[in-house]
Amino acid sequence: MKIETERLQIRKIGEDDLQDLFMIYRNEDTCRYLLHDAWNEENKNEYFIRMLNRDALSKDTAMQLACTVQDKVIGTISATYTDMPDTVEIGYVFSSEYSKHGYASEAIRAVMDKLFNEYNVHRIIANMDARNSDSARLCERLGMRKEAHFLKDYWNKGEWTDSFIYAILKEEWETIKSTEHQFMKYISE
Repeated sequence: MKIETERLQIRKIGEDDLQDLFMIYRNEDTCRYLLHDAWNEENKNEYFIRMLNRDALSKDTAMQLACTVQDKVIGTISATYTDMPDTVEIGYVFSSEYSKHGYASEAIRAVMDKLFNEYNVHRIIANMDARNSDSARLCERLGMRKEAHFLKDYWNKGEWTDSFIYAILKEEWETIKSTEHQFMKYISE
């Protein structure tokens, strides 16, 4: 998968991306709500190889994409089919250095559009640690709705954590896109 937006290039992760990814994933705050700890010199190659091997989305494989600005990786987006037919779970991590500029919204919006339109996905979900308020707000900006708040349902990093599930259906996405298109047409007149 390769996507270009107004400011970003979204592509599969390549061999030359290790250092940029290490700069993102070595940050303890960035990894606080992820399922793994921050990368370090000892484990970075292992984690990186796992990412490299997630380069195609199919019923049996997941996809991990690099979001770049002028060839610098500023974030990653993953997509994985769930056990439900035509349902994909997305995940994302962006460098704190590039937050508050709309890059994550722009990138995820483009990936979701591609999943719905080219992969004919029926539903996209995001599952997150409930303490990750930035991630929840991002899902809401993208038009996703909170479907669940599970209490202490996931054991991670030595503690029980709550989870939020956000989701959007293809027809909801199409309504959002149509509304955005009508609004842009209106303001340009």
